Order: sequence, then structure tokens, then C-alpha cells
Amino acid sequence: MALQCGIVGLPNIGKSTLFNCLSNAKAQAANFPFCTIEPNVGVITVPDDRLNKLAELAHPERIVPSTVEIVDIAGLVKGASKGEGLGNKFLGNIRNTDAIIHVLRCFEDGNVIHVDGSINPVRDKETIDFELEMKDLEAVEANILKVSKAAKVGERDAKKRLELLQILKDHLVQGKPARSAPIELKDKEQLADLCLLTDKPILYVCNVDDVSAIQGNKYVEIVKEAVRDENAEVIVITAATEADVATLETYEERQLFLEEIGLTEPGVNKLIRAAYKLLNLETYFTVGKVEVRAWTYHKGMVAPQCAGVIHSDFEKGFIRAEVIKYDDFIKYQSEAACRDSGKISVEGKEYVVQDGDIMHFRFNV
Repeated sequence: MALQCGIVGLPNIGKSTLFNCLSNAKAQAANFPFCTIEPNVGVITVPDDRLNKLAELAHPERIVPSTVEIVDIAGLVKGASKGEGLGNKFLGNIRNTDAIIHVLRCFEDGNVIHVDGSINPVRDKETIDFELEMKDLEAVEANILKVSKAAKVGERDAKKRLELLQILKDHLVQGKPARSAPIELKDKEQLADLCLLTDKPILYVCNVDDVSAIQGNKYVEIVKEAVRDENAEVIVITAATEADVATLETYEERQLFLEEIGLTEPGVNKLIRAAYKLLNLETYFTVGKVEVRAWTYHKGMVAPQCAGVIHSDFEKGFIRAEVIKYDDFIKYQSEAACRDSGKISVEGKEYVVQDGDIMHFRFNV
């Protein structure tokens, strides 16, 4: 399930440094715009303590975690929607992702230049928003022209689409993202073919200095207030410190370093989990002597669909699923003990898989 989150932001806000921490990829991090010309893609392991605890009980030959793809997209600049600074290419890269991680500079450092000369994360956010909204407005207006002809001759579907497009246009003209437009979800699905940039789910990452790593700072508070109506999560990370943590070789060294600055885990772990959630993803597990594995699925999927994540034949020939709740497996410490205690349920095709379920599928092809 290769879903991608695209990291966006203005140049010199710590975006590529953060990407390097996430993926150990070698996206060039430099103190000037456009150090990232092609989008760098990293396959990121999703931290999940449940997987480790299951492995401690099952003693498998291998452990396979969930993953998510992160794309480092070159820094946008004013005028990107009109093609400035390789803008069309960058906006096209964003369009290909499933969600957006918007990194904002919330630290002061005279040694790291800012393209606008001062630190103002809300202004930076609005710069990016404007470029994305203008590109979306261009797409909506083009579609209005296309649909208007059919609507004029009375085609009901065209008339309905035109109404929705006009709502979107009015919303975008006001400087608001498509994701917050007053359109019902079922109607939004009819416009999915537009692939609007500002309709993608978004996570704001405030890049702060070491002192602000735990409590944040005034810039973070300003960002939270600015996005209050967007139903978007805001998290705090110190990209420079994360880079230092990433250079340490052992888990013990990393934990000691984090404890010294008052953190319990790397900030990138929090970011990865937030990105996973942003993509509306959850995890079920399979547990055996050969392998303990985390499988990624879309929240709300039913058992046959989740079986298909393993192999399409599992979905086609689905008979039933045997399900153990994670807490029960941890309590009774084995599948056999769960079975003896009546903690294995047999579920059919309508069962909605829950995050953390331990699944065993029966199928016949």
C-alpha cells in the first residue's frame, strides 16, 4: 500500500534536514534555496511498540514493521503557481502525494537565512497556501468552463457539478483551502478527479530550537491559532537535534541523548505516527514462528479487504477470519492460550477490522 506524504515548505526551514532524519536518505541540506531539485522518496518504518511486544512472545525468525513513503519536495517560492522557481514541477510533485506535511520555521538563527528576511511562520504558511490555492482555482475555473455547456442544456449531473464547483471557487477566492469548503463528503467524492492540492489532508510541523523542543514557543502558539479552524494537527520538532540523534549508532546512545534534553523518544517517531494517521491508516498483525508482521490497511476496511492486503487470492477466496485482540494476546501470551480461554473470535465478510487486531485468514481459491 504505497501511500505517500509530501514534505513541503519554503526554502531553508529545515525540511530536507528533517527528511534525512526520517529516511536516512541523502537529500542535500544546504543554506540556499532549491538544494532539493528532484523529490527524494524515503520508505519510513512506522514505530510501533506493539510489534516488539508480540515478537517478544512469539520469538519469530523475522519482524516486519509497517511503512509509509515520505517525499521531500523542493522548497516552494512566491509565484510557484505561475511557474516561478520551477513551480509547475514542484506543484506537480505535490499533486502526486496523498497527504501534505507542511514544515514551518519557528526558530531564530542569524546563520540561516530566510527567503523573506524575517521569522514569521504564519506568513510562510500563507505563502505556500496561496500558491496551492491559486493552482486549485485554475483547475476549478477550467472545469467550470467545461461543465457549463452541459449544464446549460439541462444535464442534471452537470448542473449539480457546476453548483459544487462554484462553491469551491468562491471558497478558494476567499483564500481558504478546498478541504474546508462547505461541501458534504459524498459530494466531495464527485470532485475527486480534480486532485485538488488544498483538499489533501495536512499536518503542520513546527521546526523549533532545542530550548523549545518540549513546550514549544511563541511562534508555535501563533501557528496553532492560525490553523485552529482547519482540523489539522500541529506537532513540534527540532530538526537540527533530530539530525544529531540520527548520527548516534546505538539505541542506548540515542536514548541517553534524548533524556539529557528531556525527551522520551525522537521527535521523528511522533511525526511518522502522525503521518500514518494523516493517511487514515491503521495496523493489524499476523503472528507466527516464522514472522511477526504489521500490515497496513485503510481505517474502516472489512476482513476480506484486509486479507487482500496480504494477497489478492486471500480476498477472492475469503472464508472467515480468526481474530485475537492485541490486549488478550499480551495477557494470555500465545495463540493457544487465547484459544483455550475463548479469546479467539470467528468473523465473516462484514467484520470491520480494528487497529491492533491479530488476524488469521481462512480462504479457498
